[in-house]
Amino acid sequence: MSTIRHNWTIEEIRSIYHNPLLSLILDAAQVHKQNHTYGEVQISSLLSIKTGGCSEDCAYCPQAARYHTDVKVHALMKTEDVVTAAQNAKTGGASRFCMGAAWREVRDNRDFDRVLDMVKAVNALDMEVCCTLGMLTGEQASKLADAGLYAYNHNVDTSEEHYEQIITTRTYEDRLQTLSNVRQAGISVCSGGIIGMGESDDDRIGMLMTLANLPEHPESVPINVLVPVAGTPLADSKRVPFDELVRMIATARIMMPHSAVRLSAGRLELSIAEQAMCFMAGANSIFAGDKLLTTPNPEFNSDKQMFKILGLTPKAAFTDVPKKNIVQHEQA
Repeated sequence: MSTIRHNWTIEEIRSIYHNPLLSLILDAAQVHKQNHTYGEVQISSLLSIKTGGCSEDCAYCPQAARYHTDVKVHALMKTEDVVTAAQNAKTGGASRFCMGAAWREVRDNRDFDRVLDMVKAVNALDMEVCCTLGMLTGEQASKLADAGLYAYNHNVDTSEEHYEQIITTRTYEDRLQTLSNVRQAGISVCSGGIIGMGESDDDRIGMLMTLANLPEHPESVPINVLVPVAGTPLADSKRVPFDELVRMIATARIMMPHSAVRLSAGRLELSIAEQAMCFMAGANSIFAGDKLLTTPNPEFNSDKQMFKILGLTPKAAFTDVPKKNIVQHEQA
């Protein structure tokens, strides 16, 4: 098994990241085979339970209230509609269901109480339930854990050095504090970033170093490719070349051997052959369903066809190391 490290240097990561691509993929594949069931891929589904109107200025996000995009503001969904969406996702093969709300931070109000009810209800479907709701206090994280939340997503997005070029309404330290609050509550951490936002190779390397040098590696590391949206500051960004995505996935796999590396936003632009190289390089999770919050994504049926062609197997829920926060379903 691979050694788990939390003391990576920028020079060490550069030497991995800049390896010739096929050699890098081979090294990452060997690490992957040592630590995971090769060919097993988790299917996750992501639902926007509260859309638009966010006060943040994230340059990539069409849900920011200050940008003029086609995204319409929608209030928090009804619990029964969320449960129906989760059931449909499970039927489509998803074992994890993530609920996203366009909030800067969680507030202690009736909407948060409703989210706790949603967590309990989805947990009762025998799915890994995940949320991404913005910044969390320790007390709020504990409430989510008590409700049965399995994972919390809070991306660092990019390197600390490049961060202020993308977001000014919260700090990098704010993001790391939320990750710490989630970890202390016993919730599985999901944290990654986005490539294609004008960052350098060293920014990408720095982002991976931040994640790998946390006291515990995130259980999930989403690697997103920017999907430019008209009306946002990054609307005219150039598409990220395919090989750069593979390089990020492979480097993340080598640095964080036990983590799930999630092939996330931007997958709609990839062919089956290109996705196959991502899986070879260590990706072992995808988001399925026609949308990722507000951006297009491959549908369940097209992913089923890809799984059949590549001989991939959907991963069942709760097959990783048991989390102390999993709530028994009879209480829901």
